[in-house]
Amino acid sequence: MIISVASGKGGTGKTTVAVNLALSLAENSLAVRFLDCDVEEPDAHIFLKPKIELTKQVGIPVPEIDESKCSYCGKCSEVCEFNAIVVINPAKDSKEKNSSTASREVKKKVLTFYELCHGCGGCSLFCPQEAITEVDREIGVVEGGKSRGIDFFQGRLNIGEPMAVPLIRKVKQYADNNKITIIDVSPGTSCPVVESVRKSDFCILVTEPTPFGLNDLKLAVEVLRKLKIPFGLVLNQFDIGDEKVYNYCNEEKVPLLLKIPFDKRIAVAYSKGIPLVKELPEYKEKFWGLYKRIRKESQIE
Repeated sequence: MIISVASGKGGTGKTTVAVNLALSLAENSLAVRFLDCDVEEPDAHIFLKPKIELTKQVGIPVPEIDESKCSYCGKCSEVCEFNAIVVINPAKDSKEKNSSTASREVKKKVLTFYELCHGCGGCSLFCPQEAITEVDREIGVVEGGKSRGIDFFQGRLNIGEPMAVPLIRKVKQYADNNKITIIDVSPGTSCPVVESVRKSDFCILVTEPTPFGLNDLKLAVEVLRKLKIPFGLVLNQFDIGDEKVYNYCNEEKVPLLLKIPFDKRIAVAYSKGIPLVKELPEYKEKFWGLYKRIRKESQIE
C-alpha cells in the first residue's frame, strides 16, 4: 500500500504526520518504507535519523553537440519546446543575403542551456546530421538507509537545479507495494506534487483551520480529484482559527481522519527533532487509528 502525505501549503505539519505514522506502524510490527520526495528541502531525516548506507548520483540526459558534423540547420532548436538549444546561423536567419546582418562575420554557433533541458531526447532524434549525443548531467542524489525498522530513502536536489521531477521519479522507484510505503510530498500543487502522489493508494492532506490553509486545501483537493486518488484530511492545530475548514469538509464530503491540537509540548519536541510518538506516547494509538481509518476509506482490506 502506498500512502502519500501532502499539503496545499508549507508549514502545516505534513512531515510530522508522515514521520509519526511511519513510526507508529513500525512499532506495530508492520513493514514500512519511507520516501522523502520533498527533494528541494528534505527534512524527515531530522526525526528518523537513519543510518545512510546508499548514495546514488542522479542525472538527466542533455545534448552534447559535435559542431564538426553540425550543419546549423536549426532542427534541434525547432523541436525543443523548452528553448534549451539556440542555433546561431546568420545566413539562414537573414532573409536578404546582402543585409547588414548577413554581411557581418558572425560565427555559426549552437548554444545549449542545460538548466532548461528536460532530457526528452527530441533534439538528437531529429538531428539529420546525427551531430547530437546525450550525456548525463547530475541534478542530485538519492540516499537510502535504515531507521528504527523503517526502510528510508530520500532525494536531495542540487542547489540551483530548477527541475525536481526527474529526481522524484528516481526516489519513487524504491516504493514497495509489499510494504506500507509512506511518501512525504513537497508542499503546493505543482508538478513535483503531482509526480509524488501519482499512483498512491491514498493521500493524507494536512492543513490548519486558517484562511490560507483552507485556500490551499481546496487546490490540493482539486488536484487529487483530477488524479482520482482517495484522500482524507488531518487537521493540525485544530483548536485555532475558525470553522470554515470544517464547513468545507462537510460540504465537499472530505473525511476528517485525525485532529491534532495546538500544543506547546508538540512544538518543543519538534524543535528538538524528537518524533511526536516518542515524546507523547498517547499519540501512538492515535496514529494507529489514523492508519485504520485510511484502510477503511481506501477500501483496502
